[in-house]
This record gives sequence, C-alpha cells and structure tokens, in this order.
Amino acid sequence: MFKKKPPFRADHVGSLLRPESVVAARRKFYIDKSISAQELKRVEDKAISDLIRMQEEAGLKAVTDGEARRSFWHYDFMGMLQGLSLEEREEGVQFSGVKLRPIFPTITGKLAFPDNHPMLDHFRFVAANTKAVPKISIPGPSCCHFRTSPKDIAPVEYKDHQVLFSDIAKVYSKAVMKFYEAGCRYLQMDDIFFAYLCDPKHRAAKEAEGYDTNQLIENYSWMMREAIKNRPDDMIIAMHMCRGNFRSTHAAEGAYDATAEAIFSTGVDIFFMEYDTDRAGGLEPLRLLPKGKQRVMPGFITTKSAELESTDWLKSKFEDASKYVDIDQLGIAPQCGFASTEEGNAISHDDQRRKLELVVKTAEDIWGEV
Repeated sequence: MFKKKPPFRADHVGSLLRPESVVAARRKFYIDKSISAQELKRVEDKAISDLIRMQEEAGLKAVTDGEARRSFWHYDFMGMLQGLSLEEREEGVQFSGVKLRPIFPTITGKLAFPDNHPMLDHFRFVAANTKAVPKISIPGPSCCHFRTSPKDIAPVEYKDHQVLFSDIAKVYSKAVMKFYEAGCRYLQMDDIFFAYLCDPKHRAAKEAEGYDTNQLIENYSWMMREAIKNRPDDMIIAMHMCRGNFRSTHAAEGAYDATAEAIFSTGVDIFFMEYDTDRAGGLEPLRLLPKGKQRVMPGFITTKSAELESTDWLKSKFEDASKYVDIDQLGIAPQCGFASTEEGNAISHDDQRRKLELVVKTAEDIWGEV
C-alpha cells in the first residue's frame, strides 16, 4: 500500500493544536447549539486535511488527524465503547497547578468494542487523504482501568479484578482487528499509566484503592500483550508513555525503573517515551529493551514550551542513550502530543511546525533517513 513502512526514524505522538476553525465550530455545536453535526464534520474534515498537509510538508512519513475531532486524547474513545459512559461532575483531576475538566468514566455494563466505533471512520478519513502512512492513536488498555474509580464500576462480576482485566483485553483485541480491517497498519495505544505508576503519589493512591501496584503493573502489561498477540504480521503497534499533558502541565513524575521490564515485555513494536525533563529520570532503563527490531523513540523534544532544542544538544542526548541501547533501535519523536485535550499546550501553530521539522532534521542528521 505504501512505499515505506514503519517504524520510521522521525515520528510524533499524534495530537496537534486544534485549528481555530475547529475551536469555533465545536463551540457553536456543543455550547451555542447553532450548527448541525454535518456542518461540524465539514469544518473538521477541512481542518484535518490541512493538518495532514502540514505533517507531510514537515517531512513526516506517518501522519494522524491530530485528534482534531476529540475533546480528550482518551475519554472520547472510551465513551464510545459499549458498557462505558462519561459523567460530568464538580471537580476534575489535579494536574500541576491546574485541574482537568471534570469528566469521569463509569463502567455501567459489560465492556465491548462496537463494530461501528466512530474512530474507525476517523482513521479511514486520514487514509483517504494522505500519501503517507496513516496512523491513529487511541488510549491503551490500562486507561479504562486506571482512570475509573472502583466506586464507578457497577457490574458485580467486575469486582473480580481479573474478570475486568480480561474483558478490557478482549475489547482491545477486537479493536486491533477492527482497525486492521479498516486498513490500519500502524496503530498507537497511549498507555501512559505505566509512567504514572513510577510516581510514589500515584502508587499510594492506587494502593489506597486496594491494589498491589507491582501486580497492577504486571496486569497492565498482560492486557497489552493479550490485546495485540493475534495482530497480523504486517501491523505495527506503538505505545506512548508520558506523565500527563494538559495545557503544558504535568500530573506525575518518576523514572521508568519500576515499569521498564513490564513495558518492554508487552510485544509492542515502537515505544514513545517521554524524556524532556528530569521528571522522567535517567536513560538507564533503556538497557532492558531486548535486542532486535523493537524501537524506542526518546522524547527529548518537548511539546510543552516553544523553545526549540538545538540539534547539537539532541545529538548529545542520543549519544547518551546509545550507551544503553543500540542506536539502530532508536528514533526520535516529541515527548508527547501538542494537544492532549482540545485546549492545547501553550505554544503556537508555528512553534508546533518548527518542532516537527526539528524531529525530521535530527533524524536525517543522526541516521541519514526519516
């Protein structure tokens, strides 16, 4: 289907700043109730086509829809599953100095992936409008569990955690195959809670809910393995990990040491790993990546601020990383998306483009290819 297949040396996590046309149209549709769903889609289609062109012009070989049809990187997908609903409450999740909008997932019935999940069409639109490799990013299996409070899990059978984990894995196993049937050969699942479980305060919160956090890490790794174990040979699976990204703020910190072994045992092909600040700890956990074809994309380039990293500094970071993993098993991507929620990070559209161009230039300088 495509001249070159992933993994690529240069890539990005997926979300992009929302064009003003989309911001205005979503306000008219969801708040003012002054336009139709068809009109909103028309605006989104045009904006996403422009975002695709921007990514192609920046030199990227894999492109996304920028998640421009979503409010959140995760909740939109989750709310479209069978058996899971989203509720708006009074107070949102705490980030560093700011709180997330108060949306909470609730599991109301048996979980399942519907045959007509709207994001299948989101992918098809990208595939129909690019000559590059179309990629879609969705929240990983752990998200359905980590972000759902035990008191918001209604089915009695799900009080048995293993039953819940098994059903979540089945949801994602079906999702993988449905995206494949839709033509997807590059699927990314954002399983950021491996990184959250490196943070003592998040571990303490889960332990207060009655979980053994070391076992929880193993459970999350098992869910991912189960979800992707039957994927066709020509389908690439990526996983992104970060410590929160809401309006340029964060929600967690801590080195990957506690989770690296579980992460690298999932069978995932490409790992997007946040590394733009000391909050991510050192590069030593990369030594646990098995030798072979799996690839790590260290996120030395931040999406949280406009300052452009120098190519010399980036090359020095890759020299450091190559002490722990073969340079041939590395690539480069920004540390996270540019707009994990529709509010976006505190940078401009021009800043965003320059960051993507820097990703491509660095890949060309280090590996001689994108």
